[in-house]
Amino acid sequence: MNRLNTPAAPRSYSHFRRVNGLLRHARVYPNAGSGAAPIVIVPGLGCAAWMYRRLARRLAPEREVWVYDHPGMGFSRARLRDPVGIEQLTDDLAAWMRARGFVGVPVLGHSLGGEVVIDLAARYPDLPACLIMCAPTGIPENPSVTAQVIRFMRNMPRERLALYLPATAAYLRTGPRAYWLARDQDRHETGPLIPQVHCPALVIDGTADPVIRAWTLEVMCEILPRARASTILGGTHAIMDSRPQEVADETLRFLRDVASGQFTDEC
Repeated sequence: MNRLNTPAAPRSYSHFRRVNGLLRHARVYPNAGSGAAPIVIVPGLGCAAWMYRRLARRLAPEREVWVYDHPGMGFSRARLRDPVGIEQLTDDLAAWMRARGFVGVPVLGHSLGGEVVIDLAARYPDLPACLIMCAPTGIPENPSVTAQVIRFMRNMPRERLALYLPATAAYLRTGPRAYWLARDQDRHETGPLIPQVHCPALVIDGTADPVIRAWTLEVMCEILPRARASTILGGTHAIMDSRPQEVADETLRFLRDVASGQFTDEC
């Protein structure tokens, strides 16, 4: 898409709310006129809300967008040794959603966030109305920390250079939590949770993503009770940044189908 066709950026703002004694941050891209439920974006490992600006701007014309920061990532506060596990990330997300009154809303998880939203839908089924998973890691396999690092190193040269600076800032803020959570991902069993997800789900990956195995979408579609899959040509692991318009188009089409009762499996 050329610059002339890029949507005008909504007036986004930072929202802070105290949950369980600590400030949680989300970047909000408002849409006062749609009347539809807002969509919550759940970032990947070490990622921050500011890395999802390109996608959020393209979703905002149809949906209000809340880009959440996990505890200890982005601008959300955390205790010294928290969080160290994926279930803890899920519990914190659920507490924040309840505090915000976000019950029965679409939830989009990227990378490790895809694993978190699966956990959310299985253990807190009233919170997500439907799931969108972009390049979800840890599903259905649980790679070692070494394997994760090798795959991410292979992916890095494929991402936009403009993403490097905000991504570096995000990882520096996360610090050693990135390692703790990657290590927990090696132990966390997401596979048994997938059949417990009964809301509609969309799984998106790109053809240029070396982090996700090619068969991941097929396996997830076989296990998820109600699923649709989409493969985006040229999409990298940071597909929300490398192909934001295509991800937004697939997401909004999925949400329209779910809202109208016309959702069908397309795997």
